[in-house]
Formats: sequence, C-alpha cells, structure tokens
Amino acid sequence: MPLNPAVRPDLHTPASTSTPEPVPFPFTALVGQQALQRALLLVAVDPGIGGVLIGGPRGTAKSTAARALAALLPQAPFVTLPLAASLEQLVGTLSIEDALQSGAVRLSPGLVARAHQGVLYVDEVNLLPDALVDALLDVAASGVNTVERDGISQRHAARFVLVGTMNPEEGELRPQLLDRFGLSVWLHNPSDVAQRQQIVRSRLLFDADPGAVADSHADALQNLAASVLDAQALLPRVQWPDDALAHAGALALAAGVDGVRADLVMLRAARASAALDGRDAVTVADVDAVAELALH
Repeated sequence: MPLNPAVRPDLHTPASTSTPEPVPFPFTALVGQQALQRALLLVAVDPGIGGVLIGGPRGTAKSTAARALAALLPQAPFVTLPLAASLEQLVGTLSIEDALQSGAVRLSPGLVARAHQGVLYVDEVNLLPDALVDALLDVAASGVNTVERDGISQRHAARFVLVGTMNPEEGELRPQLLDRFGLSVWLHNPSDVAQRQQIVRSRLLFDADPGAVADSHADALQNLAASVLDAQALLPRVQWPDDALAHAGALALAAGVDGVRADLVMLRAARASAALDGRDAVTVADVDAVAELALH
C-alpha cells in the first residue's frame, strides 16, 4: 500500500489469456543446493537482510531456485528486471499533469511496486548500470521506494525478496555493489557423479510430468511455506543475546571487513534463521550458520 494517501498507484493488470502458467519446479525438489535454499528462505523471512546474490556458471539452477521461491510464498508475484530497463521503469514515475488537473499525484508504478510482497529477479545483475543496481539495493534494504519529479517526492511500500544472479565469466560486479547484497552464494558445477545423476534424474522426471512432481512435493511445500509465515510472525520477538553480538563482531573483525554492515547483516540473518527454527533467541550457532553467506 502507498505510504502517502495522495498517491494513486496505477496498477492495471493485463487481461488474462488462455495460456496456462507453467508449473514451477518445486523448491523442495532442488538437489544439492542446501546453502542456496537456506539463503533464499532467510531473505523470505526478512527481506530487509538485503537480498541474495547468486554467482555461478550457466546451468546451476540459479533462476530455477528464484522462481521456485516465489511459487513457495503465498500469492507472491515474480517480477523480472530486464537488462535494458530504465531507472523510471524500475522505480516508477509521477504524473505532474494529473496533479495540475485534479490535485492528486498519480504514481505510475515501476517494477519495484509490482514486486511488492514477492520476488524481484535480476539476471546478470553484473551487466546492469551501476545507478540502476544502486537504486535497486536501496529499495530492497529499506522496503520503501521514493519517486521524485520536479520537486515532488512520494513514497510507497516496496518490500520484496531481491534475487540477483551473475556468471563471473561475463564480468564482475563492482565491490561496492557486491558488498551491498546481504547474502551471497557461489555455485559450482557438480563434480560428484552420483549427485549429477540425482540432479539430472530429478529434472527429467519434472520435464516428463511437471504436475506429478509438483503433487509429490505438495505436502513438503505446504509445510515449508507455513514455516516461513510462522517465522515472519515470530521475527520481531527474536532477541540477540550478548554472546551472539560479540561472536558476530569477532567474525567480522577476523574477515577484515570495513564498517559494521557485515555484523548487522549476520545478526539479521541469524535472527531469521532462529525464527525459521521456531526459537525466540539467536545463538552463536545461528551466527556461524550464516557467517559464510554474509561475509563472502
């Protein structure tokens, strides 16, 4: 919902077509991606962590995992940011002409508005202009989007799970931008024959009958979705004891990071991890479990 009642978002949805939506690959059917799955669940519980950056070569299930997460969350939109998008397409624009005629400012929503309470997916984020990535990360971390034009500024809620992917062979992401993603996971081509066989078998079964595979995971997906909702409700009550705070600080110092942002990300991720496990206090083990994701 807009934070300012004077803003009228123009969120028209195109007429539906007869083409059925493709069945998404079940989140619980992903093979050998435990770290990626955990990172995605953590930012689903607390999008304020700042999103997940997934690096790795082609064919390592980066986009599949992002789509699977959106399908897991109740009525969550899945919005893709095109490489050629403009800043206005991302954050939206204000119609000053409407304000002159009717006295109300009309907000033409951008992609961040459409992704509210869902997943915003950015493929090849390392190829986006820096200004676009900067604006995107600002909104993802704050949960609020500010649109400005001709001295008029309006704000609206934009709380979404940000998932960015990149193939390092196609170019690096500037360290300043890399640092602003909350969590990062770096995937590699599976080198174990048995695991490759399991991944391929899982994909072949899904391609042959997506509905049957989805049905076989329905109970697991329902239970996992319920766990995420329960964790979101519990999150504000989860406490950080002194030993967890001290441990996060020690890990950040040992990693040689600048500032305290790494400490904050670790502790937010640890809180989300504790909430997912149904606990109301962060432990040192929670901090250890998320340290690599936050400090990469």
